[in-house]
Amino acid sequence: MTAGCWNSFLHCFFDYETPRTIVIYSKRVGAIFRLTQFLIIAYVIGYVCLVQKGYQETEAVVSSVTTKLKGYAASNVSALGLHVVSVWRVMGLSPKPSMLFPHRYGLMPRLALIFTGSLLECFLLFLHCFCCKGDGSFFVLTNMIITPGQTQQACPEVPSPSSHCQSDEDCFEGLSDVRGNGIQTGLCVNYSDTVKTCQVTAWWPHEDDSSVPTPALLEKAENFTVLIKNSVRYSRFRFNKRNILAHINSSYLKTCIYHSSTDPNCPIFRLGDMVRDAGEDFRTMAERGGIMGILIDWSCDLDWPWKYCVPKYTFVRMDNKNSTNNVAPGYNFRYAKYFNNGSKETRTLIKAYGIRFDVIVFGTASKFSILMTVVNLGAALSFLSLVGAVCDWFLVTCTEKRNYYSQQKTTCLYNNEETAGESIAIGKTYGTS
Repeated sequence: MTAGCWNSFLHCFFDYETPRTIVIYSKRVGAIFRLTQFLIIAYVIGYVCLVQKGYQETEAVVSSVTTKLKGYAASNVSALGLHVVSVWRVMGLSPKPSMLFPHRYGLMPRLALIFTGSLLECFLLFLHCFCCKGDGSFFVLTNMIITPGQTQQACPEVPSPSSHCQSDEDCFEGLSDVRGNGIQTGLCVNYSDTVKTCQVTAWWPHEDDSSVPTPALLEKAENFTVLIKNSVRYSRFRFNKRNILAHINSSYLKTCIYHSSTDPNCPIFRLGDMVRDAGEDFRTMAERGGIMGILIDWSCDLDWPWKYCVPKYTFVRMDNKNSTNNVAPGYNFRYAKYFNNGSKETRTLIKAYGIRFDVIVFGTASKFSILMTVVNLGAALSFLSLVGAVCDWFLVTCTEKRNYYSQQKTTCLYNNEETAGESIAIGKTYGTS
């Protein structure tokens, strides 16, 4: 038994296989053979070469963006009268501290405020100091809830499950509720004739944001315009360009507004047009704010003249606007302007609603490369080796003479005198069936 196993091992180890060619005259098998060849060649030419452009090398875009926002809006606020806000701000990719907090560096934003009324608190002076919210983005204020004249004092907390009380024993001195407005003093006081809440040390009066102004106070911000200056680079191809194309001059910039059909290359955009192109209504969106994406596509085929490589603009709303899940909709933040008359500190708290515009630049450049052509073409043509496997499978599986063809495809030859005649016979019939 051991000798038999050893012989079997040697037999398997020293076997040698060589291809054998059999010519079969069959229209069915021949049709499958040619059809498979055609499909593979069509894949190589149609998909690899034309669709995927496998003969080209590619590179992702490197980009920088700066924006300049300009516009005027007027709004009637019952507490402040008529005020006019003009905006002229320049935002960059990496805002400096002096841009985010100009009052700390002796810089003032270029805002013109006109008030008609007795209340002259210039809390709107810093409305647009928050434009530089991040790389390639800017914020436009459209609505706000104003709580003027707040002072620090002991006051009743806003009613909530954690602030309701019946006596001082229900309140704890020093306790701070993260959802509350201040630090408890340990006293239970009247919030109204029927409701008692724990007293807190906080800014009073409290903000009431149960409802937002409708329509939005600065809905006219849809007429604001933004100049987007975008420079791109493909270092591998030594390609540099910006979205202010060669034919654009200063006279054209003073009059043009982007339009997908009439002015597709103008780099100045009206905010309302961008929101409309995204399928949204600016005045509705202005009430609670939102996030818009300005998509700039620099995908270019550099085998063509470089003048044809121009940016393509699209606009989309980025934040979720789901009617069935509208918890915490829109975009907002709070900030305050503080005043000190020497004896008493007050502040005006503003909950600002607005639209944040994110400029997103993407793209890929491609150009002919002999190396990529050889690599991709060779890899694709290697699929031609599947033709024989497909036809062999069909031959030994789906034809009437499949057993006969299986016998002819495989023949065992032994190196001894008894089978020498068989070896010679096979040589005589090679290439026939």
